[in-house]
Amino acid sequence: MQLTKYTDFALRTLIFLGVQRSDERVTISQVSEYFDIPRNHLIKIVHHLGKLGYVDTIRGKGGGIRLGRALQDINLRAVVESTEETLTPVNCYSPRCPLAVGCRLKNALYNAQEAFMRELENYSLADLCQRPLEIEQLLHWSPEQRLHG
Repeated sequence: MQLTKYTDFALRTLIFLGVQRSDERVTISQVSEYFDIPRNHLIKIVHHLGKLGYVDTIRGKGGGIRLGRALQDINLRAVVESTEETLTPVNCYSPRCPLAVGCRLKNALYNAQEAFMRELENYSLADLCQRPLEIEQLLHWSPEQRLHG
């Protein structure tokens, strides 16, 4: 299974926010720059993450974004399920496959998909952000670049 770029970018954004201090905000432009994500695309992703409660967004001067929940309360399976358009591993009906009725591949793929999702359920954002200094070094992110609210 390969996640869509939308989900990939949502997870990257959450990781970036996860290494910030809880009282700090960053801008969408900063996240966009650090991950080379088109800003307009990221605006849609952040809006969606905000509607789901994963991100708090504050508009205007001194505004920005930050996590809307504690790291340990953001489950990876839940994020993937809420950002992927479909979790169906194969589409047997477009175009219609003549094997669809009795195909065993479909069942094998569904079982593998469910195993993947069960494994993701074992992880939270806290697991991905255990070494915030390492993440900051990889991004070349320094305290001077932070917004202060």
